[in-house]
Amino acid sequence: MKQLMKLTILSVAVGLFLTGNAVFGSENQVAESAEEVCPLLVGQSVPDVQLTTVNGSSFGLTEAIAEKPTLLIFYRGGWCPFCNMHLAELQSIQDDLRKLGYQILAISMDRPAKLRESLNEHDLGYTLLSDSAAVATKAFGLAYEATNSNTERLESYSGRDHHILPVPATFIVDTDGMIRFEYINPNYKVRVKSKVILAAAKAEVQ
Repeated sequence: MKQLMKLTILSVAVGLFLTGNAVFGSENQVAESAEEVCPLLVGQSVPDVQLTTVNGSSFGLTEAIAEKPTLLIFYRGGWCPFCNMHLAELQSIQDDLRKLGYQILAISMDRPAKLRESLNEHDLGYTLLSDSAAVATKAFGLAYEATNSNTERLESYSGRDHHILPVPATFIVDTDGMIRFEYINPNYKVRVKSKVILAAAKAEVQ
C-alpha cells in the first residue's frame, strides 16, 4: 500500500508536467518558453550549486541537503502574487514537515534584500535563497526567457538584466541528493497543494 501510494503520487507529479518535444534533463540551458524547459526528473541527483542567503553569505545546496531531507521550492520572485500565496501555504505545513525531519528551502531570482522583504512581509519561518545569477535555475533545467511584461519587475528584484525565470517547481530530495518527488507545471498560476506535498513527504519517511 505504501509503495502504491508513492507510485501514485509520483505519477501524478510527472503526469502533470509538460507537453511538447522537450528532452528531459537538459541542464544549463535557457528555454524560449516555460513549456520548453527540460528539468531534472525523479531519480536524478541535484547539482552542487552555490546560492546566497538573506545575509549575503554563500550557501552550498548539496551540503545543506546532506544534513536532512529537503522540500526544495523554486519560485519566480516576491513580485509574483501566485508565488506569495504558495509560500504562505507552505508555511501552514512547516511544523508537520519539521516533525518528519524535513527542512524547507525556497529559491528565487530575488537578491538578498528582496528575500528579507518577503520573509518579513509574510512572516515566513523557513529559508529563502537567492539565485539571482540563475546558476541553480539553469542547472535544474528550469530556466526560460521571461516575457516583456515581467522583465522590469525581474530586473528590480534580481538586480540583474539576464531576464531568466524558473518554471515554478517543487522537489522532495533525500539526504543523498536524489530527487524523490517533483511537481513542475509551466502554468505559473497552478501550484501543487500542501496536502499533496505532505503526503509525499510522509510516504518517503515511512
